[in-house]
Amino acid sequence: MKVLKVLVDADACPVKNIILQEARQRSIPVVMVMDTAHQYEDGYSQVVTVDKGADSADFQIVALAEPGDIVVTQDYGLAAMALARGAEALRQDGLLYREEMDALLFERHLSRKLRRAGVRTHHKKSENTAGSFARTLGRLLDDRKEQNHGSDQ
Repeated sequence: MKVLKVLVDADACPVKNIILQEARQRSIPVVMVMDTAHQYEDGYSQVVTVDKGADSADFQIVALAEPGDIVVTQDYGLAAMALARGAEALRQDGLLYREEMDALLFERHLSRKLRRAGVRTHHKKSENTAGSFARTLGRLLDDRKEQNHGSDQ
């Protein structure tokens, strides 16, 4: 039986405590991936440190991701690669990337074009991101755990 895990793009992740709380309640392993500029220890998660580099953490997460895993990231490119590997991808405000990936990637492309042209872009942040994230993650973890138990029988 495959063991579900939560993979976290942890360098600047503001919801690490929520991830740990939700995963620990369900005895689900957590892997925090970060570069050498960061140090972290929580006593529960496995911490994987990668070299500093543009996408070092992203590529490590993709290498570790398996179908059914949950990847937490605010990076659209990493989310797209995680989805291609059969993992779920969850943004830190609770958005499931699979539901809006095409639109998000197009928005990212347009934002980059605007920034290159010298236009400053701003992103709206939702009000209750922590609560939304916790609810979505909890639901995903419960669904995955249920699926794993169902495949045991």
